Order: sequence, then C-alpha cells, then structure tokens
Amino acid sequence: MTTYDYDLFVIGAGSGGVRAARLTALGGKRVAIAEEHRVGGTCVIRGCVPKKFMVMASDFAHQFHTAEGYGWTVDASFDWPTFLQTKDVEIARLSGIYVANLGKAGVDLIHGRAVLKDAHTVAVLNKEGAEDQTLTAERILIATGGRPWVPEGLPGVEHAITSEEAFHLPELPKRILIAGGGYIAVEFAGIFAGLGVETTLIYRGPNILRGFDDDVRAHLAGEIEKRGITVILGCQHEAIEKTDTGLLSVLGNGMKIEADVVMFATGRVPHVKALGLETAGVELNDDGAIKVDALSKTTAENIWAIGDVTDRMNLTPVAIREAVAFHETVYRDKPQAFDYEAVASAVFSQPPVGTVGLTESAARHSCPGEVDVYLTRFRPMKYAFAGSDERMLMKLVVDGQSQKVVGVHIVGPEAPEMIQLAAIAVKAGLTKAQWDATCAVHPTMAEELVTLKDKQQPGNMSAG
Repeated sequence: MTTYDYDLFVIGAGSGGVRAARLTALGGKRVAIAEEHRVGGTCVIRGCVPKKFMVMASDFAHQFHTAEGYGWTVDASFDWPTFLQTKDVEIARLSGIYVANLGKAGVDLIHGRAVLKDAHTVAVLNKEGAEDQTLTAERILIATGGRPWVPEGLPGVEHAITSEEAFHLPELPKRILIAGGGYIAVEFAGIFAGLGVETTLIYRGPNILRGFDDDVRAHLAGEIEKRGITVILGCQHEAIEKTDTGLLSVLGNGMKIEADVVMFATGRVPHVKALGLETAGVELNDDGAIKVDALSKTTAENIWAIGDVTDRMNLTPVAIREAVAFHETVYRDKPQAFDYEAVASAVFSQPPVGTVGLTESAARHSCPGEVDVYLTRFRPMKYAFAGSDERMLMKLVVDGQSQKVVGVHIVGPEAPEMIQLAAIAVKAGLTKAQWDATCAVHPTMAEELVTLKDKQQPGNMSAG
C-alpha cells in the first residue's frame, strides 16, 4: 500500500479551496493547502470584498446629493490614500481569519506556487521559480480560480491595467476609460464615477451585461448614464498610445479618447497556466477550463477541481458549495452534485442589480407554453422626494403553464438584498398566486414584488 505525505493536497487557498481543506481536516484527514499569493483568493483579496468597499465608498457622493433634497447642507471631500489604507487593513484582517481557521482545523498551510509533477506528486516553487519541496498526496484538489483576460497583441496594451491593479492605484485618476461590458466593468465604472473621476465605458457589444435579461440591460444602461458615466457601445480598442498628457485610446469607430488610466475588464479566464496538468492526466475543455464531471472529478482518477478554474458558474458562494459537495462525495461517501439552477447573483453597479432564475428570453425558449411577464418601473420614494428621476425596475418571469415564478430581476437600491430572499421563493418553485397571497410591507420598494397584477402585453416595454 502506497504511503503519501497527505490524504488531500489543495492547490489554491481561495474560498472554495479553504472550505474543502478545513472540512476534510476536521474529518480527521491529513491536509495541506498551497497558495502562491495571499490566503483568501480572488474574492477576499482582489475581488468582491474590496470591490464592495469601493462601491460603498463611492456611493456616498450620490447619497450626499440626495441629502440636499431633504434639507441637508453637505460639504464633503474624499481622500483616496486614507481609504486605501483602511481597506488594506481590513483585507489583511480577513485574510488572517482564513489563515487562523486553517490552523485551527489542522491544515498545513504552504506558501508557494504548487505545480503537478504527476498524479500524486506536487512540487512547491518559491518566488524565484525554484523547487522548494516535493510532496505526495492520495488525492489532489485544484482550486486556483481565474485571472483577468486582456487582448494579446493590442498595440499599447502594456500601458493598461486590470481590476486587480485598480485596487492599488497610487492616486485617484481624473479620467479613466474602462473597456468591457460585464459586471466587473460596470461596477468599476460606477465606483470611479462616484469618486468624481470622469468615466467612459466602452464595449464592443450592443448593450452592457450580456447574458442578463434584456430589460435589465436597457434599464441599467440608462441609469448609469444619469450618474455621469459616458457609455459607448459597438466599438473596441485598436491601439493605446502613451502621450505627454495621458493615454490615448484609439477606437474602432474612429474615436480617440484620452484618459489618465485605461482599464480592461474584458473577462476572466481559468488560472491553469504552468500547473503541470498534462503531466497528471488532467484535461482542459474547449474553453481552456479544467474538464470535470458533475461531481467535480477531473479526467485524472484522483484529482478534482472546483471554483472558477472549472468555469461553470463563477461565483464565490458556488465555489464554497462545490467544496462542500466535494467533501461529502469523497470523504463521507455521500455523492453530491451542486444544483446550478436558480442561483441568485448581484451586480454592485450604481444602481445595483439582483437577479435569479431565467431571463425572459431564456424562459421563452425553455418553458413549454406561454410565458407571463410582470414588469414595473417607478421612482423610489426616497429619490422622488428629493426630485431625482432615478427609476427602479422590477420584473417577474412566470411559466404560463405551471404559473411558477421562474425569474426575478431587480434594478435599484437594495436589489442584492431583495434578491437573496426572492431566490428562496424561486428555488422553492412558488407560483405567482403564492407571491400574490403574500401581504406587502408598506411603504417599501420590495412590496412591488407581491403587488404586480397586470401582465405585460407583447411589445409594451414600459410600465409604472
């Protein structure tokens, strides 16, 4: 019988990897986890957590403006270095909690880049790329996440930054151009605009947030322009030129825009480079992600993969649930496959988006019969009182045959908080009648979700 150094070796100490390592170690197994950067992964160190801090910081400007409509006189200023310092202290604290929890569970934390030498052997490299140690494990779990993608070969692309560098800019720019139309691009556009930066968002597609409900996309595009963001659609970079006064973006539509910072938020790709996957028999799919089955097992008999490196549903809570399913499957003999249906998500744009279930278009393709749509747009009372024309959107997508609510889409204040609770109802398969039978809480924005009575007629794109 082969003796290994560890029962489980985890590569990548992000949310998914840490959860799997802790659960397995608490179950009495010998576990090690390797991390080449800081413990906490994308979400805690360079993703949703610091980004949410930036969103909250930038939203104060909008709240100060609204406060004037309520009789307040506000004289405020923002100090970027102070914010960065406070943010970094908090991120260090959170990372420290992850490290402490690993230690309490009995997980050996190894700092360094881990690469596969074969199906059971891992080499840990130091910062210089030299091999520090070689370890063996009965099973290996890959949870290395994703990294920003930038267009290779674009002239001048070396002058641009990605979202990862945006968290550490030495000074706040006066002008920024953001390339991309996904949630990261839209979120950072709101952040910089809220902090007083002249912000331009360019995207090659016909509208932002590809894959989201079309009403959500159109509504949000209009609302972020009200916040001062210039949105340019249907074009992309041809070159970036460094000048004496900034960076000149040359666009495919003939426009030239100068900014102090150019940021690419054009998607993320699985972090699989130089992991030694081929030496261990781990195959990639056509999109460059690690190929896994429903139980997160790779093409190698003893190797699994979870999280963004598999490019299934790239959300932190999903990676954590995949980690739990892995542990239950492998170490508790209770095979589990995570259910990706009706997973709620949020875009922390300004205003934010909350969505769960099917878009209207997807429902019309997948539901057997008619699809009923209930939609309203209205001014929240907070902003109506202050004289703002900011409008909220709420939309229910209903399977006409079963009358189950199969999709909920919200754009407006507190949308992410609302969608978490709406997701319970969608996941439970509640019908529109059951939503209607729920008494409203008044006066709230959320009450509109249980008072929508009139179905949207085909071709009618406006309500409320």
